[in-house]
Amino acid sequence: MSQPIQFAEPIKQKRQETVDFNKLQKRLRRQVGRAVTDFGMINDGDKVMVCLSGGKDSYTMLDLLLSLQRHAPVSFSLVVVNLDQKQPGFPEHVLPGYLDALGVEYHIVEEDTYSVVKALTPEGKTTCPVCSRMRRGILYSVAKRLGADKIALGHHADDAVETLFLNMFFNGTLKSMPPKLLSDDGGNILIRPLYYCRESLVEEYSQAKAHPIIPCNLCGSQPNLQRAKVKAMLQEWDREQPGRVENIARALAHVAPSQLADANLFDFMGLAQTSSMLPLQSVE
Repeated sequence: MSQPIQFAEPIKQKRQETVDFNKLQKRLRRQVGRAVTDFGMINDGDKVMVCLSGGKDSYTMLDLLLSLQRHAPVSFSLVVVNLDQKQPGFPEHVLPGYLDALGVEYHIVEEDTYSVVKALTPEGKTTCPVCSRMRRGILYSVAKRLGADKIALGHHADDAVETLFLNMFFNGTLKSMPPKLLSDDGGNILIRPLYYCRESLVEEYSQAKAHPIIPCNLCGSQPNLQRAKVKAMLQEWDREQPGRVENIARALAHVAPSQLADANLFDFMGLAQTSSMLPLQSVE
């Protein structure tokens, strides 16, 4: 007589995977909710334009904003925008199919920035500066046309820390990515809802959700990018001393101007010794 098929172990394992994913989702949702609250990212009645590139970060951001939209005490709407930069081999069908299944409003903006970026970037130089400026300008225009109050970008905590070191190492400035930013022309407000989220958790979530990732064949294909080197440094720190990168990210919100050297932020010239600061004199 044949032995009955045993289902117990696979079902148990699947249940455990479900529990783990739920914990991960709740953790990320809590971090996004805290960032939105701490920095006043979304107000009642806002229309938020979600920039979806097809990478793990923007997919995760969209998921979490949709969840926040269902549970937040304020009412806001979402509109998804993807910029089709006409990169060779770009799978144009992927995002429309995905977004149709979600049932969200979206717009695919077609602009051949790929050819322009390639033409303007000298051989051996990174395409990122030209590409990011062009992309940002187009998205600003689209946001105004759609009447969006906020533009949501998928940058996370690791991006902020990487940018901090890139600016220190190569620009001699102490600055990073802010969680909320008014554009230079004053016409758009950018928000980064994933500001408190580590990239490793975002990647784990995206893999669990099986997002249809579309790799970037422009910036992502370049060798020896300085950002990639900084990312590798942070990953090594994560292995050597877990928590170090989180501490650096927290430091961005705990700045002590008097302990740095920027005279525009602290009045060093006006700093004078007062009697209460003088050392006590011994009386003979």
